[in-house]
Amino acid sequence: MSIDIPWVREELAQFLRLTDLYRPPDPPGVSIISSWRSNRGSEAEIVASAQVVERILDRVLPRWRTEVSVHRNKSVNRWCQHREAAQRADAVLQRDAEVRQRMGDAPPQLSAGQMHPWAWEGARALWGNGHFREAVTAAAKRINAEASNKIGRRDISETKLFQVAFSLNDPKPDQPRLRLMPNDASETYRSIHRGAMAFAEGCYAAIRNPNSHEDKLPELSEHEALEQLAAFSLLARWVDTATVLTA
Repeated sequence: MSIDIPWVREELAQFLRLTDLYRPPDPPGVSIISSWRSNRGSEAEIVASAQVVERILDRVLPRWRTEVSVHRNKSVNRWCQHREAAQRADAVLQRDAEVRQRMGDAPPQLSAGQMHPWAWEGARALWGNGHFREAVTAAAKRINAEASNKIGRRDISETKLFQVAFSLNDPKPDQPRLRLMPNDASETYRSIHRGAMAFAEGCYAAIRNPNSHEDKLPELSEHEALEQLAAFSLLARWVDTATVLTA
């Protein structure tokens, strides 16, 4: 689904208006010398707006929590990081197409926020705090849970679950299958399901299992974690779009 740019820009503008700092006028007949500044909106209005704006920022600038600096004057305005991120996001929305055109062809950008919701929603809270290895592990757990729910198997998990789900054997009363295409007896049908089974096994054996021992491994770089998350996003998409075949 594409971004509704006019709506998003208005939400960002409204947040910036609410968090704008100004000096309230002195009471009549009183002159106060002070550098104190106040937000134009009430705290309740700002918090409500921030709930929406944070989701916008996660989509437009997925790394804003770590890339946009937290200014020293945050004690004066707790929303300064949000404000700078909102201003940057608005510039991206206004001028991204122009910048790409002027800069010439650029490689496609991989965005965590545009991955399958099972992957990104499972990872986003930890991702925003820079816990990339744990974030990928959380996404793997979410996808395992969704696959388990889809075929009604809670007695097995991870590698075994996907071996059963994508097995080329006919379904049994207690063993539904996931099918990515109708069975036309072709090599393509067999190849797709063997590949999906092997891919899932690789995701859990080579990514999820090592990541579960994050205390013994160095933190992943964000780029490497993004590659791992993309692998689970693809698996999630296959599971989500697959047809359940029952006996």
